[in-house]
Amino acid sequence: MARPPTAAQRRVIEAADPVTGRLKGTPAQLAALVERGLAFRHPRPPHDCFLTPAGRRLREAEPAPKGPPEPAPEASASGGGVFAAYAGDEDEVPDTGPARAREVRSAWQGLLELRRMTHTDGAIDRPCAWERGHLVQAAALALEADGHRPAGRDADGYRVRATPQPEAVAVHAPDGAALRACAATLERAGWQVGEHTEPRTRRRYLLASPRRS
Repeated sequence: MARPPTAAQRRVIEAADPVTGRLKGTPAQLAALVERGLAFRHPRPPHDCFLTPAGRRLREAEPAPKGPPEPAPEASASGGGVFAAYAGDEDEVPDTGPARAREVRSAWQGLLELRRMTHTDGAIDRPCAWERGHLVQAAALALEADGHRPAGRDADGYRVRATPQPEAVAVHAPDGAALRACAATLERAGWQVGEHTEPRTRRRYLLASPRRS
């Protein structure tokens, strides 16, 4: 399980620009936040670092401690305070309450801002580099943000799975109507989607890849 950021790293997150999410800190602090998926490094010079949607969610959820840095404990199974979209493989009942809805909405808006900041043309209608590096989470966030129900303990719904294919995830749903609805959501979110059949089970599923242009 990933370690949560240290107190010093949380202070860097807390001090990020409120609009762009631009970060200032030591090279080691910024590198650690990038490694944890809480920040990304802009591909163009001067290669500044900005908050990812997960970093924005952490800033909103946890004010930075004011005391001296302390060794960080291991993150809990629930994620250590960092937002994660439901991929449909969680051993729990999915939370569909108002608080969760606000978290999802905030994460989706943060992702759109991430697209705007990292695309040279400022486009928000196609996935960005962060999404191509976090395929399952990116596809799951698009589905959850559009109101689709994730699978979970005693709950049927969508499931997003990694595949051996580069830049592609598999999306499963309870029936054909739900599968087509997931396809429509992902296409609106800038993904290329095709419907396929599993050779062994004959069940239909989606193969989705981030669109580049």
